[in-house]
Amino acid sequence: MALLTEEQLMLRDAAKSWVADRAPVAALRRLRDAGPGTGFDPALYAEMGEMGWTGVIVPEAFGGSDFGLKSLGLVLEELGRNLVAAPLHSTALVGASALALGGSEGQKAAWLPKIAGGEAVLALALDERPHFAPYQVATTAEAVDGGYRLTGAKPFVADGAAADLLIVAARTSGAAGERDGLSLFLVTPQTRGVTREALQTVDSRGFANIRLDQAKVDADALLGGLGQGADILDPLLDRAAAGVAAEMLGAASQAFDTTLDYLKTRTQFGQLIGSFQSLQHRAAKMFTDLELARSLVEGALEALDAGDKEASLLVSAAKVKMSETLHLVSCEMVQMHGGIGMTDAHDAGLYMKRARVLEASYGSASYHRDRFATLQGF
Repeated sequence: MALLTEEQLMLRDAAKSWVADRAPVAALRRLRDAGPGTGFDPALYAEMGEMGWTGVIVPEAFGGSDFGLKSLGLVLEELGRNLVAAPLHSTALVGASALALGGSEGQKAAWLPKIAGGEAVLALALDERPHFAPYQVATTAEAVDGGYRLTGAKPFVADGAAADLLIVAARTSGAAGERDGLSLFLVTPQTRGVTREALQTVDSRGFANIRLDQAKVDADALLGGLGQGADILDPLLDRAAAGVAAEMLGAASQAFDTTLDYLKTRTQFGQLIGSFQSLQHRAAKMFTDLELARSLVEGALEALDAGDKEASLLVSAAKVKMSETLHLVSCEMVQMHGGIGMTDAHDAGLYMKRARVLEASYGSASYHRDRFATLQGF
């Protein structure tokens, strides 16, 4: 794992400072109390665009800085610390990557500058089942009149409530579960036949159910080759999972820091609870797990940037370890805070709720353990 460059350190420090000043956890509470909606503050996201965060992996020719996935991971980590609700992952990572991996020059020119400027929100409409299964796509795309008609349903699309553009996975041939026959399409939510329902989710983000009822798109809406969407999805989902792991690292790190501060200040039976050996052991377990998880997350992002052939293995290892670690730390945060940790007055519950969503996003620990074994030939 390489040390951070001077530029990366500056980016991380700027993100840390901005998050602490402009996006405290209280901002998430305000979004939650406002009820279902876009799931983020557009003004804050515009500021991210002005600071260049939305263009970190966008090529310079399209208004970005082409600074790499590891650099974007540093920003996602800092957002994770304060549970910042923003479409940075879905748009600046997933959306930008999809266009970079499979977009035509016209598609790139139309959308990458908007992504880099923080002027558009993109969402990947892929999953159709309760658990992550990227090839289990039953949505169909029928070739008609120089275009395609899409029919199907996409539940719980991250940032789907605010998306200006949907990247829809549909089947142009084959059956659900098959890798071949998947195609990706760029679909605007205003397209006739597209409906979306904003959801009120446990983590107070802008998820939405998307339904396509013979929604017609032109032929140039196809992203990549016909029936070859999996060739884009495979590397895209590696990037997405690594980005989720980076956000999880930030959330777990802050949950641990908050808990550690409590152990150093809370007294019980006339002494600091941090002096109790059983709690010290539990804190030491969290600390060592976090250090290992950080190495795996940064290693996965570096491998993706370098085009390493082992990148997929490292991504799955990082997602497994990060899922286990965040689960542990978020539970310990509640338990070690005692009664106050069980109330909405404390932030512990917010970290636990976000943790459970992130654990399931782009593959649970079980999914990635199986994937890791499969990639190793077992």
